[in-house]
Amino acid sequence: MTEVKKVSTPRIVGAFLLDFITAFVIGGYLVAKVTGNTTEGGFQLNGVPALISFALIVVYFVAARYLGGTIWQRILKARRK
Repeated sequence: MTEVKKVSTPRIVGAFLLDFITAFVIGGYLVAKVTGNTTEGGFQLNGVPALISFALIVVYFVAARYLGGTIWQRILKARRK
């Protein structure tokens, strides 16, 4: 019988925050680039492009559930089994 190790809550929260920031920056920038909403300082999304960016963030987290965890959950070893 294998022993299940507990993962600390701060590690899980940290992975979630890093994943959210990563998904927001990458997804937001890609949507901004496609829709022409890039600025000198980065990007600015309003209306439909913002909704598309939000949908990409949701898709990222849902897909990660089926793929065994998010990028930062794997890096920080913050996956609960």
